[in-house]
This record gives sequence, structure tokens and C-alpha cells, in this order.
Amino acid sequence: MSNLYCPYPKDFLWGAATAAYQVEGAAREDGRGPSVWDTFSHRPGATAMDHNGDVATDHYHRYKEDVALMKALGLKAYRFSVSWSRVLPEGTGKVNEAGIDFYKRLTDELWAAGIEPWLTLFHWDLPQALEDRYGGWEGKECSEAFGEYASIIGERLGDRVRGFFTTNEFVCFLDKGYGLDPELFAPGKYVSQRVINQARHHAIYGHGLAVQALRAACGTKVRIGIAENLPGCVPVRETTEDIAAAREAMREMSGMYLTPIMEGAYHPAYLEQQGANAPVFTDEEMRVINSPLDFVGLNLYAPTYIRHAPETARGWAHLPCDESYPRLTMPWLFLGPSILYWAPRLVAETWKVPAIYVTESGCANGDRPDSANEIWDTARVMYLQQHLIAGHRAISEGYPLKGYFVWSLTDNFEWAFGYTRRFGIHYVNYETQERTPKLSAKFYGDVIRRNAVGGPLPA
Repeated sequence: MSNLYCPYPKDFLWGAATAAYQVEGAAREDGRGPSVWDTFSHRPGATAMDHNGDVATDHYHRYKEDVALMKALGLKAYRFSVSWSRVLPEGTGKVNEAGIDFYKRLTDELWAAGIEPWLTLFHWDLPQALEDRYGGWEGKECSEAFGEYASIIGERLGDRVRGFFTTNEFVCFLDKGYGLDPELFAPGKYVSQRVINQARHHAIYGHGLAVQALRAACGTKVRIGIAENLPGCVPVRETTEDIAAAREAMREMSGMYLTPIMEGAYHPAYLEQQGANAPVFTDEEMRVINSPLDFVGLNLYAPTYIRHAPETARGWAHLPCDESYPRLTMPWLFLGPSILYWAPRLVAETWKVPAIYVTESGCANGDRPDSANEIWDTARVMYLQQHLIAGHRAISEGYPLKGYFVWSLTDNFEWAFGYTRRFGIHYVNYETQERTPKLSAKFYGDVIRRNAVGGPLPA
């Protein structure tokens, strides 16, 4: 390993990511309205130890300290999300100027530190008012409200943002929050499969309306895309047959989300499988959903292994990871670094996208300071190193991987796991809010300074 050297392009965008409800806190300050995650996390027993995001890591008050951490790392970009209910407490209607002002202060601080702001419109924290009024994404009105919200953000913040992500991970706030894992995800309700499918449609339609609203507000001054956790399909062997099977599996397994966004049509297998439960839609809605994007963002954590399966009707099969397969400190976080090669490759080959960003990549680890207040998170260092080696392979073979946002800048509120799981490259003492760089932060800073994995540090 001493001879390892994987250089990245000079213009590669090294970043870190967070989400509003996980870090901001200030849940009831300066006119912010409640979101579905405020409601869910205050439901007794819904989260580990009844933790909630009322304070989180207090980023709302400590953003300057956090930007200083970013500058010390040498970050080129910071991906954050806006709290929709901080800007529009009722989801629609009158703008809360104090909310807008916070994001202006944050983006000003980022630019002053030489860091590009990349803004996510929606990272799961739907205003509770829209859940109460429309059943959230069950109602098409929610899609229209999202388009209006996007227009406001584009008009008020578009001149200080480098890139926009419309939504983050449909499957988590829809499939899991509406019936698959409602004990773990807000809004935490059981609905029928037909209702889930229609809500899926409303959400991707809302994405399309947001793209159009941002284009109208910002023109070509900003880049617009999405952050999606498509299945990280990996051919179990690098054969022509298994690679083709992984490519088709990715299209089909994304058939209700990224496939219609990129192709303007649902995957035929999805509609066939759902039958009478399939979503109802119009041709015009599908055209909106297919609004052109400047890039695709991929949240990549764990592999989905695929083999060629000629004995099946679909021609491919998923090989699950068994109990002995190595994983990190989440039940689903199986270790498979090659996703940073295969996901960009398969997306680029399938949809000819001009640019791909890894918008989340990281792992939970049992981080604890030692007696000298050092955090030796060697598992996370290994995770980052091996994934970035695979990302280098994608770039070296000509696939358009343009940037990497580590998840996450700091430890934070990990949804239903509360504060019991740590994904940050900076340790947070939740009693004092003190931030401490972990070994992984030092490793990632070295990668950024080298613009490479391995090799000598610049003088």
C-alpha cells in the first residue's frame, strides 16, 4: 500500500454534506414551523432513547464554527439542506424572513471561506402543515407546494448557491415512511400500496416542478440535479453477462423514481407488477418529471450484488448479503467499496448524464475519544480510502464523476437512531457541543490537499 497513488482531476469537487433536521436545532426559534420529523421524534418510543432534533448539533447558532471546520479541511463545497418549515412555516404562503436570513448568513460565511454552497431543497422534513392539510405527498397539492417553495428559494438564494438538489432519497421519506418502515421513518403511517404508488408519483412530479421553478428563477447560473440512493448494483463477477444484468437491475429497481426522471416513463416492470395499484398520471406530468438535469447525485453506502440469471423471466437475480458478510455500525451498512465505480459507470452508460456527484458516502462507527481526546476511527478511514480508490477507477476509465461529498461533516441526529449512531468525521460532544476532528477528518483533509488517495503531501 506504500506505493498507492490515485490522483483525481484538478477540478474535482471535494465536499461534505449534512441535512437541516439532523444538525440545525433551533426547532422553535425565529418563526420556524414544525415538520413531520419534529412530530415523529416527539412520539414516545419512536426514536432511540426518545431523542429528537430540537437542539441537534446547534448548527443554527454554530454555523461559523462549522464553516471553520470545513475551511480547515480544505473543502471546496458544502451540501446542506434548507428546512422548508423554517422558510415557510405553513408549507405555503407567507415567507418567514428570519429563515431566509439564516441561509443568507450561512452562504455568505461559506463564500468568505472559499467554499461553494450546494443546497438541497428537501431532505425529509416536510412541513407538518402539509401533512395535516394534504396527507403530505398523498396529495398532488403537495407537489405544487414544493414547486412554489423551489421558486421562492431560487429567487431568494439562487444568486449565492452553486448547485441545487431538489430532493434526497425518495425511498426513505415515501416507501419507508408510508408503510415499509413506519416505525423508523416520519411521518410513520401505514397506507395502502396504491396510496404509496400515487405518493411516489406526486413526489417525482414535485421534483420536476421544482426543476422548472429553479430554471425560471435562476436561468443557467446554477446547476440543478437530484440526490438519489438508487440501488448500488454491482455485478457479482466482471463478466459481460453479469454487467448487463446489473445495468438492467438498476433500471428496474429504480423504476418508480430515477428511471422515470431520466426517461420520462416508468419502467414497464414496475407498472406491470403494480397492476391496479399503479399510479395514475398524465402525459404532461411525465414530461415535467423528465425535465432535463445538469447532473445526477448518488448517495452510495452499500452494494446490491447482481448476477445474470437466464433461468428467470427478468434475466437477473439479486444475491443478498448473509449474516457473515462484513458490515459497519448500522444493520444495512454492508461493506462494498466498488459501488463508487459501478454506480457512476452504470448511470453514465444507461442515461448519458453529463456529470455525476457522489452526494453521500460514509459509515457509522462506534467512535469514542481516548484519554487524550483523540478519536481513532480506523474503520471509517478504511471505508473512505477504499471507496475513493474505486471512484478513481471510474474517473480513469472516463466516467463523469465530478465530485464527492462525505457523509457527514459532523456527528448528528441519526433519525430513529437518535444520537446513538455517529457518521461524522468530526466528533460532537452532545452535552457541550464541542467539535473534535476524528482521524477520518485528518485523512480526508490529506486526500483533499493531495487531490489524491496516496502519494506525498504537498510542501
